[in-house]
Amino acid sequence: MTKWVYTFGDGTAEGSAQDRNLLGGKGANLAEMSNLGLPVPPGMTITTEVCGWFYQNSRSYPEDLSQQVKQALAHIGKLTGRTFGDADRPLLLSVRSGARASMPGMMDTVLNLGLNDQSVLAMARDAGDERFAYDSYRRFIQMYADVVMGLDHEVFEDILEDEKAKYGHELDTDLSADEWKQVIIRYKQTIEEELEEPFPQDPEVQLWGAIGAVFSSWMTARAVTYRQLHAIPEDWGTAVNVQAMVFGNLGDTSATGVAFTRNPSTGVNELYGEFLVNAQGEDVVAGIRTPQNLTEQARLEAGSDRPSLEKLMPDAFDEFKAICDRLENHYCDMQDLEFTVERGKLWMLQTRSGKRTAKAALKIAVELAEAGVISREEAVKRIEPGSLDQLLHPTIDPRAVRDVIGSGLPASPGAATGEIVFTSEDAVAQSEAGHKVILVRVETSPEDIHGMHAAEGILTTRGGMTSHAAVVARGMGTPCVSGAGSLRVDMRSETLLTVSGPLKKGDVITVDGSTGQVLKGSVAMLQPELSGDFGHIMQWADEARRMKIRTNAETPADARAARSFGAEGIGLCRTEHMFFEGDRIVAMREMILADTEDGRRLALAKLLPMQRSDFTELFEIMKGTPVTIRLLDPPLHEFLPKSDEEIDEVASAMGVPADQLRERTEALHEFNPMLGHRGCRLAISYPEIAEMQARAIFEAAIQAGKDTGEHVVPEIMVPLVGLREELRFVKARIDAVAKDVMQEAGQQIDYLVGTMIELPRAAIRAHRIAEEAEFFSFGTNDLTQTTFGISRDDAAAFLGTYQKKGIVDQDPFVSLDLDGVGELIEIACKKGRRARPEIKLGICGEHGGDPLSIHFCEKIGLDYVSCSPFRVPIARLAAAQAALED
Repeated sequence: MTKWVYTFGDGTAEGSAQDRNLLGGKGANLAEMSNLGLPVPPGMTITTEVCGWFYQNSRSYPEDLSQQVKQALAHIGKLTGRTFGDADRPLLLSVRSGARASMPGMMDTVLNLGLNDQSVLAMARDAGDERFAYDSYRRFIQMYADVVMGLDHEVFEDILEDEKAKYGHELDTDLSADEWKQVIIRYKQTIEEELEEPFPQDPEVQLWGAIGAVFSSWMTARAVTYRQLHAIPEDWGTAVNVQAMVFGNLGDTSATGVAFTRNPSTGVNELYGEFLVNAQGEDVVAGIRTPQNLTEQARLEAGSDRPSLEKLMPDAFDEFKAICDRLENHYCDMQDLEFTVERGKLWMLQTRSGKRTAKAALKIAVELAEAGVISREEAVKRIEPGSLDQLLHPTIDPRAVRDVIGSGLPASPGAATGEIVFTSEDAVAQSEAGHKVILVRVETSPEDIHGMHAAEGILTTRGGMTSHAAVVARGMGTPCVSGAGSLRVDMRSETLLTVSGPLKKGDVITVDGSTGQVLKGSVAMLQPELSGDFGHIMQWADEARRMKIRTNAETPADARAARSFGAEGIGLCRTEHMFFEGDRIVAMREMILADTEDGRRLALAKLLPMQRSDFTELFEIMKGTPVTIRLLDPPLHEFLPKSDEEIDEVASAMGVPADQLRERTEALHEFNPMLGHRGCRLAISYPEIAEMQARAIFEAAIQAGKDTGEHVVPEIMVPLVGLREELRFVKARIDAVAKDVMQEAGQQIDYLVGTMIELPRAAIRAHRIAEEAEFFSFGTNDLTQTTFGISRDDAAAFLGTYQKKGIVDQDPFVSLDLDGVGELIEIACKKGRRARPEIKLGICGEHGGDPLSIHFCEKIGLDYVSCSPFRVPIARLAAAQAALED
């Protein structure tokens, strides 16, 4: 027979902390505290497996569950000297959820279960306090009707406020027993009127109603959203914890509270929390009354004149403090606890590892490691890599008022305030005039790069997490909200249309790239602080990891930022981003407009010194570490103006007929340019482009080597290769240029030529491509796009629906699709190594900064991952955790 119910209490338990998957976090820790001999009200845990059964069998229960629950209730009754359902010595219960992963406030709770019109009399007699009994009964009715019967709690709040006003009371605690009786009469009448059924008096009906409500709360909208945000699988389910009630609302010698063994905001080693006298647990979090401080030190710092628990109930406080120290030492981590004092006796209701800020997490992990409580490796594993974003970017002050006017995807973390501009030209002009600006676009393109650099933040109404705006913004460390579909951009009138009214150019907005919110006006910010604890964790992470961490960078600012964050080279330099400013875009357009190879070479000769200068500076900044430079990738039309107005303006500036420019733009138009004439296909059609770039790379390597004394070994990456012959053709041109430059310089150059694997065919035929390629770098953005046949810029429109309906667990452009794209990468690695055992393997798509994807990269043995500069610390930590787990 399957065991569905596990009991605990009186110094023993049928489970332990090791049974977290079966008993949920709360149930496992209640069992553990019981085994430690701590004062835990006796109870039982109905396992997470019942939750699975519940949803797989039309919300029904296993046949033998009822009998196991009855046996557990008898066990609890024996320990408490009470009987569930008995009118004279009633056993009253709390019913709470408890998933494997902590989900604070997401699921339902019912307290004081078992009370009815008869047992409330016994409760009053036993307690010697009629007011307490009827206060508890009205709480139960209110909570049960809300959680189980579906009648909004505000209905009851309105009744309570009416009654308090009628009797001239300000606080709930002011009501007498008789006044509570009148409230209860009105509560029950309202339930019958609204729901057309009476409030249940049978305790067994109450219990199964509450159990069903807790299991049902696993699938509420708020719980589903929380699971999606925190990547908690739906099939984990929740357990149900049923415990004997203890009462913090039994007068002035009773209290209830919550506490952390350390400050969850700062990590400082001090008891942190609040309590209320004569209250139940829900009162503390409901905000009905102002809580009091636990310690005298906290009371003095807060300037409160209300006594602390330490002063008010010194014996209970001393016992609680000792238990806090014991639990932190036992779990080797900061604990989040709930407790109740019933007429001077302390009861422990919960312990779990406490949620904390990134700053606090670092401090706690470092202090525990340096105290020898945990190892350095364990300290590294304790930090959530993604949480480091909190330390690397400005964030909105949590106390600030948010006037939200729209929301989109949190495409690049951090927050920024500025004046709205709608064009990149305005962004540059306003920035140069000393204004902070937010660039607002329908979507960005590579020619917006100068405006994106000038802006404090970026907002687009279209695009996903790997759209151009998102990728470039993350690379620059610029806050970005993308795909804000509720907003509309009217370029003609330069207006941003929002639900709260139009905003014009020059109006101030704030973008929060960590939440995806767009706010009206300016908002108070907190600046990032990279503390000494951060440095300790990063050092320990570097000692543990195997993979190298490179960065995606093509500007000196990006390269320097990445180096400061610990990057060990550049894994992707996108050369097209270097062509959009000043004289460069003019020369590029001249090259595109040229009718002959000689004309193209003439224009490219103007670009050569610019490219050489760019590469020289990058090589110098990276100080001899690897630099992978991708040859020109996007289709040529991206460098040409689009609208008639832009064409006329550019034609005039270039001194060419507008019709000629328009004809060339139309000739280059493609129905699907991302699958068209781009990447290595350009280098084959116009080899002179690749030759110019190769010459610039080799000449820069020689110059940088002289200037720095470092041995520079450039890695030249040919994009979009699907055929070995494509790479062979382009590589031959690169080798020829290298030979010429070496002869001219009288100096040998070491270099590698490889390719970006971004097409399924390239992955499948990797053994043939490796005959020419000395390295593979997986361009997972395009590899995901071409594997799924999904445009990464448009996918946001439906992938959210896919996630909600359980078709995909996560956005494959954010975290690698391991079954499809991942398998292609594995195939390419195995075949590439078979053909060339020493081949260097890396990843340079956006997944290179995603912790889950990094774990996969470690598993298959990649040499490095490359990511945007501000994700380098995240990648360093994730790579260390992956190595430690592996």
